[in-house]
Amino acid sequence: MKNILLLALNDLAIALKNKTLLLVLFIPLFVFISLNLVDGNDPDAAKIRIGLIQDYAYAPEITRSIEAAEKSIEVTWIEDKEQGLRFLNEHKIDGVFTNNDNDSDRLALLVLKKESLHTIAIVQSFSALQKVAEGNRPSWIAEIQSLHEGDMQRDTLPTWILMVILLVGFIILPAQVAEEKEKKLLLGLLQTPIHEAQWLAAKLILGMVLIIAATLLLHLLSNFWPEHIFSYLAFILVGSFCFSAYGIFLGFLCRSQASARTLGVIFYLPHLLPSAMADVSQKLTSIAPFLPSYQLYEPLRSILLEDGSMTNMLFDWLYLCLLGSLMFYLAYRLIKKRWLM
Repeated sequence: MKNILLLALNDLAIALKNKTLLLVLFIPLFVFISLNLVDGNDPDAAKIRIGLIQDYAYAPEITRSIEAAEKSIEVTWIEDKEQGLRFLNEHKIDGVFTNNDNDSDRLALLVLKKESLHTIAIVQSFSALQKVAEGNRPSWIAEIQSLHEGDMQRDTLPTWILMVILLVGFIILPAQVAEEKEKKLLLGLLQTPIHEAQWLAAKLILGMVLIIAATLLLHLLSNFWPEHIFSYLAFILVGSFCFSAYGIFLGFLCRSQASARTLGVIFYLPHLLPSAMADVSQKLTSIAPFLPSYQLYEPLRSILLEDGSMTNMLFDWLYLCLLGSLMFYLAYRLIKKRWLM
């Protein structure tokens, strides 16, 4: 029993030294913070954001009901349908009420996706308002028009691609860099004519090749390719460069593989969750743009799901390029100082 206790305490000390215990404590804390950031009972977060066209004559019963439900419905007046489409794509509103060609007394609801939680909330809320105002008359919403038809493979593809890029950048590369440091392989290589920049460039190429190969396989399996292929490739390349350089830098901050994996997971989860859940939470929508992963995820989502192009995404591309260059430079400075070797 004494030996078992000593071995258990030794393993616990090792877990504390290589930061495994830190990871075990970090995950519950991260889950708690994430759940608090997801829209709950916050009245402002639960509000339905509706766009109404200024020049359209809505039925008095509809406008009165919307004004009476100001605590649950937030109205944005827009100039025309085109502005409403732009606001929808920018996630400033959840839906736009336009005229219905088949029935002038009823409305057409324009949304991003019919299957979204926002669309369900709009239909339920206005159905309840209509019953209070007019009883069992036909619903105010005659039809629902969607900008993007629901396709599970296509809708989830940006999230899977982001997961692959972050997996290589934050899990695989840091552990490999730390392994070569831990086993003194890197020090041995640096005694040869190999220059530090050459070793870093090789690791960078490795990360980019892994990411591009995994992304290509995802597209082959899903049998889907974006319309603006060159814009898409530009972001895949700059994203793989940025997060590969990021991962190499994280690897140099650690002395062992276990520490690198722990640090990688700590960076991996926050970069993945807000970007993947930004569409279902207004709080996360406001936080996600501050993360580098969102500057990659949002352009990929726009190109894949909305047929966007690089024309309006130059800031995101330059941001990722500059961040990747900064991380590569910091990794170069650490390897020159033989950090934790």
